[in-house]
Amino acid sequence: MPKILIKTPKEIERIRDCGALVAETLAKAGEMCKPGVSTQEIDDFVREFTIKSGAIPACLGYKGYPKSVCISVNDVVTHGIPDSYVLKDGDIANIDITSILNGYHADSSETFFIGKPAKNASELVDTSRQCLFEAIKACELPNARFSDIGAIINGITEEHDFSVVRDYCGHGIGRAFHEEPQVLHYRQRFPGPKIEQGMVFTIEPMINEGSYKVKVLSDGWTAVTVDGKLSAQWEHTVAITPHGVEILTLVR
Repeated sequence: MPKILIKTPKEIERIRDCGALVAETLAKAGEMCKPGVSTQEIDDFVREFTIKSGAIPACLGYKGYPKSVCISVNDVVTHGIPDSYVLKDGDIANIDITSILNGYHADSSETFFIGKPAKNASELVDTSRQCLFEAIKACELPNARFSDIGAIINGITEEHDFSVVRDYCGHGIGRAFHEEPQVLHYRQRFPGPKIEQGMVFTIEPMINEGSYKVKVLSDGWTAVTVDGKLSAQWEHTVAITPHGVEILTLVR
């Protein structure tokens, strides 16, 4: 089994610095989520703001990905490619930003309402946010394991008659975009590795209104729900410190 890297306090501080920039970028991108704005305009902003801030958009060119940010609208689960699509009233849009600052990555996303959301969309987005923050709390349970994260998220989605995507997961993060461990967001049959001090990873549950199954479009990136129903996601990068779990992707 690949080794889970333990970060030093100095490394966590570097990721925290990057996380603060990611959080600021995400907040500003979220302010652009209004009817009449194209997803390409948001991508242009993220790229320019990131570079101006002395960082690198991690998504741009990663395994051939063509843009600086992933923007997933309505039934797009993840890896939506920004283009000429113009946001309209009632849409929901997840913006997923990863940056590299001083050699370290940080990753965060949020699903935004475009105008006034429908009731089902509002409940879905609220549930996805609840899944994230309850999962973060689970990291502080005595003898917590990564499998506890999936159990918490799966339980919440079942209460709301939603489903949690199984094809994608959270991940360790640091000098590399994706490190061990894989952080599964659904209930598992066996206990996962223990959550230990010095670990840094993302929690990023993708919650679907209907089936948990997804399909990838011909562009090789865009994953959509198989039934055309809505999907929502929230994500933070967290660190396990001597004082408990810390969210690193917050605006300072």
